[in-house]
Order: sequence, then C-alpha cells, then structure tokens
Amino acid sequence: MPECRVAIYPGSFDPITNGHLDLIARASKQFDKLVVAALRHDSKPPAFTLEERLTMVAEAVAPFPNVSVDSFDGLLVDFAREKGAKLILRGIRAVSDYEYELQMALMNRKLAPELETVFMLPSETYSYLSSRLVKEVARHGGDVDALVPPRVAERLRAMAPETL
Repeated sequence: MPECRVAIYPGSFDPITNGHLDLIARASKQFDKLVVAALRHDSKPPAFTLEERLTMVAEAVAPFPNVSVDSFDGLLVDFAREKGAKLILRGIRAVSDYEYELQMALMNRKLAPELETVFMLPSETYSYLSSRLVKEVARHGGDVDALVPPRVAERLRAMAPETL
C-alpha cells in the first residue's frame, strides 16, 4: 500500500488571499492530504485573530475535500512530524521570496532531514499578491474583491482602517 503523501502549507494567512487559494487548489491535486496551518504567534501583530484567520481559511478551502485547517506554534518541523507530513509547501512570487524561503528550507532540513520543502510559483494572475498588500489596499478604501475570497473582502470592509 503506497504511503499517504501529507503536505503542510504554513503561513500567517492574515488574511488568506486568492494567491494562497491558487496554490491550495493546485497543491490539493498533488498531495493526498494538505494541511493549511496558520501560525499562532507571528513576529508581526496580525490584523485578524487566530480564530478569525482559521474561520476564513476554513471557509475558503471548503471545496477541497483533502484540505484541512489547523494552527501551530513553535517549530514548523515539530508540527509537520505531529501531522505525519513529509513535505512543506511554500509559495514563491519573486527572487526576494526565494532568498528567505531557501534559508528557511535549509534550516528545516537541518532540523528534520526527513522533510522536504516544495516551492510552487503562483499563477501569473497572483504573482504580485500578498496579505500585506491586500491590507494596504483595504486600509485606504480600495477594492479588494478580486484579491481575496468574498467573505474575506466583507471582513476587510467591516474593519476600521487603523486596525489593518
């Protein structure tokens, strides 16, 4: 019986964007199980609480039966081991992303040689998109409807600009 291929897609997802969903949709076809894992505590304060982020991600990934949502704190490699994952999925939009992600992947390999990091490029449509840019657009009253899932856009519109 072949081994179940489990991948972890970690991130802050503050908020989840259509770029994230593009990777999730494509990765869900490549892995038996994909765990979208929101980081509980990040170095930067999130605009949305962990519960809000998990709810938004769960709503967005509902169409994908092999995708689950979870959160983690501490080392990603420990969380991956706990979930039985052998792969970490990371998106790369630009060279600047690659430099950071390479460093993280090499550290993860040092800590857990049995884990592999898989890099995926976003569709060209989303190659510029980041949660930070989405929040910036929303903060200034811009239209985010084409950038995030509908329920995320609603939540962004409901927030006070100074909280973004």
